[in-house]
Amino acid sequence: MNRRIERIRNGLERLRSAKRQPKVFGVGAHGFDLNPPLSESAVRKFEAKHRIPLPEDYRGFLVHLGNGGAGPFYGVFKLGEMDDCFDFRKWKEGDGFVGKLSKPFPHKKPWNDLTGEPEETDDEEEYEKALEAFDERYWTPDNVNGAIPICHEGCANRDWLVVTGPEAGHVWHDARTDQKGLYPIAIGKKKRVTFLEWYVDWLNQALAKLPKHRH
Repeated sequence: MNRRIERIRNGLERLRSAKRQPKVFGVGAHGFDLNPPLSESAVRKFEAKHRIPLPEDYRGFLVHLGNGGAGPFYGVFKLGEMDDCFDFRKWKEGDGFVGKLSKPFPHKKPWNDLTGEPEETDDEEEYEKALEAFDERYWTPDNVNGAIPICHEGCANRDWLVVTGPEAGHVWHDARTDQKGLYPIAIGKKKRVTFLEWYVDWLNQALAKLPKHRH
């Protein structure tokens, strides 16, 4: 993993120091800069509080590279934070959005249960009541038990890193705002990707946009 960490560090440095920074979505939010790394004890404290081990590659990223910052879309969240309109906020287990981290992530394949989604009727009150009941079930934090939010793609689409259960270590996309449910992120022929695979894929795409050196 150390070699990958070094490659990421060097890649970000190349992007930061480029005379013309490549046009990469969301770069205005992070400028290819990472936040300072977390101490080993801060990570252990988080793990102990939530009674979970963090995936090894994500843990290494936090300790050796940075506590969020430069990354896919609008960047990687700090540990324990998520988007809040145009800012960030700390999340808590059971805050109505994040589930219970020590409970296994409930999905093993793409999930999008739209059962009970109401159709618009002339009775606005009845429709609103049915919609509220549907949203409560569709957006229940139980659907993301065992996962932490790591990235905001814009328009309330997010990426989650699974930390507990059979899918632990994999990154899943949350497209519930578009009623497309939750599904594992795939890259090329890989149907599941780890945090660093997800991150390096973004980094490689950004590096590919740098001007080629002429000999």
